Amino acid sequence: MTTSSVPKKSNDSFRDKDKPTQVRLSNIIAAKAVANAVRTSLGPRGMDKMIETGKKEVVVSNDGATILKNMSVMHPAARM
Repeated sequence: MTTSSVPKKSNDSFRDKDKPTQVRLSNIIAAKAVANAVRTSLGPRGMDKMIETGKKEVVVSNDGATILKNMSVMHPAARM
């Protein structure tokens, strides 16, 4: 009997434990990058951010919600 005729178990795809770890690490790095972009605009010494939108408009703001709204984030976890 060859190995191709044996049906695979449903959990065979998760034998490689490295993939979920890489995905988790990618999510953490993306969330940290967004947090670092917004962090310096918060607090009593918050700095203004100058953001160029996709329509080539320039927005200057120190409001975290405005900054996040105008950022084009590609990573799904960082968008949240």
